[in-house]
Amino acid sequence: MQKDIEIAVPPHHIDNMETILDGISKSLNVLPHRIKHFNILKRSIDARSKTIVYRMQVRAYIDEDYVPTEQNFSYKKVTDSKKVIIVGAGPAGLFAALQCIELGLKPIVVERGKDVKQRRRDLAAINKLGVVNTESNYCYGEGGAGTYSDGKLYTRSNKRGDINKVLQIFVQHGAHQDIMVDARPHIGTNKLPHIITAIRETILAYGGEVHFDSKLTDLIVENGAVKGIVVNQQQEINAEAVILATGHSARDIYELLHHKNILIEAKPFALGVRIEHPQTLIDQAQYRCDIRSEYLPPAYYSLVEQVKSRGVFSFCMCPGGIIAPCATDVNEIVVNGWSPSKRNNPFANSGTVVQITLDDVQGYDPLRMLEFQSAIEQKAFEAGGGNLVAPAQRMVDFVENRLSIDLPKNSYLPGTKSVMLDNILPDFVSQSLKGALPLFGKKMKGYYTNEAILVGVESRTSSPVRIPRDKDTFQHPQIKGLYPCAEGAGYAGGIVSAAIDGINCANAILSQ
Repeated sequence: MQKDIEIAVPPHHIDNMETILDGISKSLNVLPHRIKHFNILKRSIDARSKTIVYRMQVRAYIDEDYVPTEQNFSYKKVTDSKKVIIVGAGPAGLFAALQCIELGLKPIVVERGKDVKQRRRDLAAINKLGVVNTESNYCYGEGGAGTYSDGKLYTRSNKRGDINKVLQIFVQHGAHQDIMVDARPHIGTNKLPHIITAIRETILAYGGEVHFDSKLTDLIVENGAVKGIVVNQQQEINAEAVILATGHSARDIYELLHHKNILIEAKPFALGVRIEHPQTLIDQAQYRCDIRSEYLPPAYYSLVEQVKSRGVFSFCMCPGGIIAPCATDVNEIVVNGWSPSKRNNPFANSGTVVQITLDDVQGYDPLRMLEFQSAIEQKAFEAGGGNLVAPAQRMVDFVENRLSIDLPKNSYLPGTKSVMLDNILPDFVSQSLKGALPLFGKKMKGYYTNEAILVGVESRTSSPVRIPRDKDTFQHPQIKGLYPCAEGAGYAGGIVSAAIDGINCANAILSQ
């Protein structure tokens, strides 16, 4: 007999199998020897009361032997199979490629950036010299934006596809088994490159292709159907199916489609700043303690507020993290955040952003939201004074309209400059943030403080453009064989949801 139950376990006993077995025994009122096996299905921290515990969802096998089952991915040799071009080697592209191999299709992945190892040099130049390689940076390159910005695997995309399959593929390629059970699974920027490399090796081993420094510069379309692509303005690659998984920062792709009169649409997105606190402050607030227990992970938070009918919310919260410069072009500032697997840096940061609606940016141009986004990023660059120095302000100073005399120590390596962020952000964004931050402070003790720094701008939360597609076939409504995919097309928001969308696009190709 199998029983699914929930038990509470003290943090210092989280890995103690005897304690967990005892908890199961007491919960079910069954003697321990009758419990032949148990699996932890999910676990999460419950810090709502003074006594902090882990809540565990457990499946117990009572008087029944446990027979382990593993999901096997039946990859096939596809060297001579039908070709599918996949543009972009982010999570959507890589998981689309793996799914193609499962289905007996040959994926040809083209990536404008470099492999994960080569990307490191370009990231070092960004952080130390303030120099952006426009084809290899935090957004472009093998693994996409997620490779060097954390590897958070938390998602609400339960209805889009098989989340467990995505997690199992990560485990199969080197991720820790904990991601299968943690409520907020996380791999860490220090570990992701090895996992991404292993996924590439699987693609190659079964006959797929992966090409770096290969930028899509044109689509070959005949009689309303895609026939292939042009790479680097010279090389043609032919196939009758193209998955467009280019990510939300590939602005040239939107411009290419618009130039070719291929339908795209303006899309709402969110804009704001990245806010950083000392991690100890967040720990004290969330765990209600002076010093965080060694058995508890650095604390995270999630905050949301309505200010005059406009949503303000935290986004991509990074405990023990670092603020990263994520510009993809010269003369712009874009910030994001990431954490190593241990989340052991002294700061906690989170994007804190305001909804931008289509009504906020008047006009009919499908690129108008993108141009609005770009203009703010350029203003941030000018305010910082160059070399990717970011404009910044202390939190209370920002709300009370004061220039910060100095700035707190922070994790943003290119450096910060004290400015009035009101001069960069649109007025309705500034006013929404100013209304929300004190309210966040009422929800979380210690949050509203001048120890916190606001760094601008957090502008790439999602794509400001949507590439439409049919909800059943996943194809573009005008172009047969063109499959807009994941974040860059406006259909995903994070590593797992992007991976699921890549899998769904590959499945759609086979069904055609």
